Order: sequence, then structure tokens, then C-alpha cells
Amino acid sequence: MKIEKFEDIIAWKKAEELTIKIYTEFSKSKDFGFRDQICRASVSIMNNIAEGFERNTDKEFKFFLFIAKGSCGEVRSMLHLAKSLKYLDEEKCNGLTSLSSEISRIIAGLIKKL
Repeated sequence: MKIEKFEDIIAWKKAEELTIKIYTEFSKSKDFGFRDQICRASVSIMNNIAEGFERNTDKEFKFFLFIAKGSCGEVRSMLHLAKSLKYLDEEKCNGLTSLSSEISRIIAGLIKKL
């Protein structure tokens, strides 16, 4: 099945879900630097998937998918820090970390297909 628009890409849908959860979870955080960084990293995942897809070449799509995958790692790193700083409890941290890892695996599979 050929993907017609980036909104149909499962990794993008899950990245949007992650971004909404991250924004919701940290919306009241007074650590503005931390909040802005984790929010930017989560947005980077979905936006790089979208931008790469819209470039209409497999080479460029793959390049942007690697950037999105890197942003998944950044989000997970920030989540570990959030847990250590007690910004998140273990259950919420594990749920968000698991979603980020799932997105990373989906992106890795997409990269292999390209």
C-alpha cells in the first residue's frame, strides 16, 4: 500500500500522540528550559517525519527519518532526567518512554524499507 500523505504514517500518528502527552504532562512545569527542550524534541519527531515525506524522494525521507529517530532518543533521555528530578513518577515516565521507543522501532523499520 502506497502512503499518500504523511498523516497516514503510523510513526507520525504515534509521534503526534507522544507530543500531545508531553505537552500536557509538562504544561505547568516552571522549569522552562527543561519543558521547552522536551517539547521541542517531541515535536521534532513528528515534524521531521512530515518534512521528509513531503520531500518526495526516498533519500531525503530517509535522512529526515534518521533525524526523527535521534529526537526519539533525546525525548527518552529527557524523560530519564524528568524521573530523576521527580518531575514525573515512574509509571508516567515508563509509559512515555515506551511510546518513544515504539516510535523509534517503527521509524527504524521504515528506514530499512527505504
